[in-house]
Amino acid sequence: MSEDSDPEIGFVTAMLTYLSYLLLITLGHIRDFFGSLSGLTRYKGAQKRRGYAPLFKSWESFFTRRLYHRLQDCWNRPISSGPGAHIDVMERDTSDGNCTLQTTGNAFRCLNLGSYNYLGFADDWKVTCRKDVMKSVQQWPASMSSSKMDVGNTILHKELEERVARFVGKEAALVFTMGYGTNLTAIPALMGPGSLIVSDSLNHTSIINGARSSSSQIRVFRHNDPDNLEEILKEAITKGQPRHHRPWTKILVMVEGIYSMEGAICHLSEIVRICKRYKAYIYVDEAHSIGALGATGRGVCEYRGIDPADIDILMGTFTKSFSGMGGYIAASKEVIDAVRTSAAGSLYHNSLSPIVTQQIITAFKVIMGEDGTDIGRRKLDALISNSNYFRQKMKDLGLHVYGHMDSPIIPVLIYMPAKVAAFSRECLKRGVAVVVVGFPATSVVLSRARFCISAGHTKEDLDYAVQVIDEVASLIGMKYAHSEFGI
Repeated sequence: MSEDSDPEIGFVTAMLTYLSYLLLITLGHIRDFFGSLSGLTRYKGAQKRRGYAPLFKSWESFFTRRLYHRLQDCWNRPISSGPGAHIDVMERDTSDGNCTLQTTGNAFRCLNLGSYNYLGFADDWKVTCRKDVMKSVQQWPASMSSSKMDVGNTILHKELEERVARFVGKEAALVFTMGYGTNLTAIPALMGPGSLIVSDSLNHTSIINGARSSSSQIRVFRHNDPDNLEEILKEAITKGQPRHHRPWTKILVMVEGIYSMEGAICHLSEIVRICKRYKAYIYVDEAHSIGALGATGRGVCEYRGIDPADIDILMGTFTKSFSGMGGYIAASKEVIDAVRTSAAGSLYHNSLSPIVTQQIITAFKVIMGEDGTDIGRRKLDALISNSNYFRQKMKDLGLHVYGHMDSPIIPVLIYMPAKVAAFSRECLKRGVAVVVVGFPATSVVLSRARFCISAGHTKEDLDYAVQVIDEVASLIGMKYAHSEFGI
């Protein structure tokens, strides 16, 4: 296990990136101005109707028309196959300057570097999961048409919750239908007025929105920085609640196992030590780390050598390593019972499909070796090997790579908006499907490509990807680490 330091953005690179956005915005406003004079502007922006508030802001309209539409073909690409190591990407065309896109009916085969198919169940499902899942199709409906608290709780859901609790080392677990909804509805059930949430600055949107929905006060500490967390906890405990300075009813520190946009693994040991010192609860989101980290796939606790008993609440999803859907929280029975009877995701949301539930149960059996094979062991080994191999190759090319070794998420910095589009399009032309991310999903200067590596990838797949990325990076000038001026 080794820790990497993220590369520093060069001054020239930062300035050129800001200038790129400034140029795009300036040209957009010029086009809008002359378009309004000539009457040729297709979209008028956020027009106010008499007596009505505008439905959306003018800046949102401008951003969509003049910036997003330029790059729109790089996102929302439809596929016509399963999300395995290779996918069939549907071809699209536009007749109105990229404002709308239509499929042509053609598809082309691409190497997939974008799906969360960490353990490769989307590749070998016919061997690993098909038998059990098809059996469940004969026994159960696709939907229970009810929430778990009504008549939607089956023996499969009960088995899954017991298996999750046993796998992560907790007393009990509760399964939700949606990974995003797990954080969104479980956090308000745990926290409320008079309590404090201390959240990592790069936590997922589901955590942010769940925290905002809880009526708790929120403080943010610098990403993955235990020292800054300690400073904030000291200040919060010393000053107490705003206005009347009474003690907080409870304090909850929220972090992620692997940060999905950074590829960074949480410094959990130091954070646990600080939380214990200041008597703060700790909530760990393992959406990307469960099944992907640790010798047996048990996540960041196993990877960092932390006793799960030291973590108050473990949250995770089934959409990545398990090739399913939904999420869970695991904690003491007392906590789970309280959340079960108060979280909106448990009370009102339709329960997880029994067929999907069976898929997840079977995936757990494979990972834990309970299927009588060593497939799970080989998947875990392949994921770590592939991730570290690909990460090192990206560094060797001279690219700016974020994150830590052993993480299957490998972000590569692109910076400039024109290069974001060029990188995505040029890779697609060469048969490699990649995910690119820019503002507002990242800060203005930190647009990136985010590669997700899978146990389903072969060395030949990764070598081909490296060859293509090397060619494209040279073509558009992305090898910042090899540039004298850092541009």
